[in-house]
Amino acid sequence: MPAARSVVLLMIFTIATVVVRADETLPLVGRYVAIDNVCAWPNLKVLDDGTIVATIFGKPSHGRMEGDVECWASSDGLFWNKRSVAAAHDPNANRMNVAVGFDRDGNLLVLASGWSLKPDDHGALTPGEVLPSWSCRSADARTWSVYKQAMPAPPAGTNNYIPFGDLFVADDGSLRVSCYARTASKDTGAAKNTHRSWVFRSDDGGDTWRQGAVIGPVHNETTLLHLGGERWLAAARREYVELFRSDDDCRTWSSLGPVTERNEINAHLQRLRDGRLLLTFGRRIKGEQGIGVRFSSDEGRNWSKSMTLIDDLLTSDSGYPSSIERADGAIVTAYYASAVAAHQRYHMGVAIWMPPPPK
Repeated sequence: MPAARSVVLLMIFTIATVVVRADETLPLVGRYVAIDNVCAWPNLKVLDDGTIVATIFGKPSHGRMEGDVECWASSDGLFWNKRSVAAAHDPNANRMNVAVGFDRDGNLLVLASGWSLKPDDHGALTPGEVLPSWSCRSADARTWSVYKQAMPAPPAGTNNYIPFGDLFVADDGSLRVSCYARTASKDTGAAKNTHRSWVFRSDDGGDTWRQGAVIGPVHNETTLLHLGGERWLAAARREYVELFRSDDDCRTWSSLGPVTERNEINAHLQRLRDGRLLLTFGRRIKGEQGIGVRFSSDEGRNWSKSMTLIDDLLTSDSGYPSSIERADGAIVTAYYASAVAAHQRYHMGVAIWMPPPPK
């Protein structure tokens, strides 16, 4: 494997504490450059055998290079190996935008979008049009079947839908995911040429999807969390992350208000085994770039004070955390960064840390 793509090149530190704005500390087991030379935008999932799979964009560019959706595997979050390509790009294009989850049979399901690429006036590649999403399925994250007509055509004035975050099996057996698009429609009640996000539903195991209710009327990247029954949460990006809730199985959504500050974007939602909800989010505030953490013990109605997990990312081209809970109770949080002081190129970073006990 070339040196530029070697795994666990750098352990930034092994034993430390995390600075917490509420004057608490969280034990940080380790922090690593886990996958080097990739922009990543990681999504973490745990297979039945305990393997952690990171689904990433495998090139060191913010979408301005041809590249694939890759799957990397780890037994513990420390050491990673490339396992497969879930969605291979076509010429003059990339596959880079994903939503990831499991279907009803436990297969890993990746919805993968991307962009056409064209040279700008200086010959550098730049994104052109959003490409239609593919539905990619695997039992082991090694071999994949790909269905390329996954999403309906968007209405006039709207680009192709872009999947984001986690997908889930609902209690009725259907699958749910969120997608967003830029739209020129006037029926949003907002300015033209804005984003909005929707919930999408699949009744055939994830091959094809249909548009459901609007979640965020002026929002883009939105991730879901199934609370059980007909209860759902959605963390939707605008200038901050706004939390939405549905109590009727995604038919309607109501805002619970902001759950982060301005420029604290994007967010990931995860339920821990002790019942709490974990929110991890990127922090793009100048001079405070990093990863933040909050907890909820009442299904997202109230949240703990914001805590800082990572505070040394050098640019706002960073964030997009995704978290899983290991069998030993440790949290593995993956994120991307264009640079940190000790490693000034794109990489997927991993922080392994212990959550504080419930209060």
